[in-house]
Amino acid sequence: MTDASRTPREKPLSPHLQVWRWHITMATSILHRATGCALYVGALIAAAWAIALAQGPDRYAQFKSLLGSIPGKVVMLGLTVSLFYHLANGVRHLVWDTGHGLDVKSANASAVLVLAFAAAATLAVWGIAGMTGAL
Repeated sequence: MTDASRTPREKPLSPHLQVWRWHITMATSILHRATGCALYVGALIAAAWAIALAQGPDRYAQFKSLLGSIPGKVVMLGLTVSLFYHLANGVRHLVWDTGHGLDVKSANASAVLVLAFAAAATLAVWGIAGMTGAL
């Protein structure tokens, strides 16, 4: 016979967010996944736009008024940020795939650069849209 106890033992806990200190590369990794999911929503909105366009001017006008509302603009702003962030972080990953920029200092600097690009590109696009009367 064995000397093993028949009472269930607690499972060991693996280190998670309670143990690891948050850092910018961890945040950018999570944001990359989140923006990828948001872009799926954007694809559905683009499909709805095409369907509304195909259904005629009345349905398209309804769709435009929905996207032109405050909640619609907030969603579009979020999709713009998601698009530029995901694009820049994807380029960052391509650079990493070549074996460059993997040290901590370079990875942190590229994370800041990605965030700055996403913010600047979003502001530029929405600024141009505002100046041309598209908003």
